Amino acid sequence: MAQVWQKFLTVPHTLLRPDDQWYAWQMHSELQPYFQDIPLTDSLARDVTAVLTHHAFPKIAGHVARVATEAKRLAIQFGADEDGAETAGWLHDISAIIPDAARVELCATFGIPVLPGEAEFPMILHQKLSAVVAQELFGVVDPAVLSAIGCHTTLKAGASLLDKIVFIADKIKWDQPGEPPYLAELETAVTHNIDDACRVYLNYLWQKRDTLRYVHPWFQAAYEEMTR
Repeated sequence: MAQVWQKFLTVPHTLLRPDDQWYAWQMHSELQPYFQDIPLTDSLARDVTAVLTHHAFPKIAGHVARVATEAKRLAIQFGADEDGAETAGWLHDISAIIPDAARVELCATFGIPVLPGEAEFPMILHQKLSAVVAQELFGVVDPAVLSAIGCHTTLKAGASLLDKIVFIADKIKWDQPGEPPYLAELETAVTHNIDDACRVYLNYLWQKRDTLRYVHPWFQAAYEEMTR
C-alpha cells in the first residue's frame, strides 16, 4: 500500500480528531463523497458505527462490533496486541460503503495493485480499501494493523499472528444469517492454537473452491502454506 501520509507516522493508531489542525485537508478528495458528512470524535466504535449506519449498513455495523470484541479476546488469549486487534476488527469492513463499481479506480488512485480476478470481482477489494481508509481517514499507521485489515477475508502466505487473529475473528463472527457450518470445529480448534483454527477455515473453503466466484491467490497461497 502506498504510504501517502508518511509525515504522520508518529500519530498513534487511533482516530485523527477533527480538531487537529490538518484534519480538514488530510482527507483525500476521492474519499470525501463517502466520509465528508461524518465528523470524527474520540471514539472509534462510535465513528465506525456512524459511518456504516449513515450509509445504510446497520448489519455490517453490528458485524464489525462483534469482530472487534472477538479479535480483542483472541489477542488476549494468544498474547498479541489487543488494541491493534480491536482496531482492525472495527475497521476491517469500513470500505463496504464504497460501491463495487468504484473500487478498482479507487485502488488505482492510491497505487494499490489490483489482480485481474479482483477487477472482475471487486467485492473482494474491500479488504485492501479498508486498510486505505483506516490509514487515510482514521490515522492508523501501525503496519501490523493495516496488514490484518488488508488480508482479513483471504489471509495470505506468511501471515502474522495479528493477521490470523483478525481473519479468524471475522470467520467466527461472520456476517451471514445463521450459524457458520464450520463454527463448531473452528471454535474447538481455536482453543488449541490459532494456526489450527486457520486450517479449519482454509480447508472448509478449499473444499468449496469450485463453487467460489473467485479463488483469490492470497487464499490459495495461505492454504498451501498452512496445510502442506
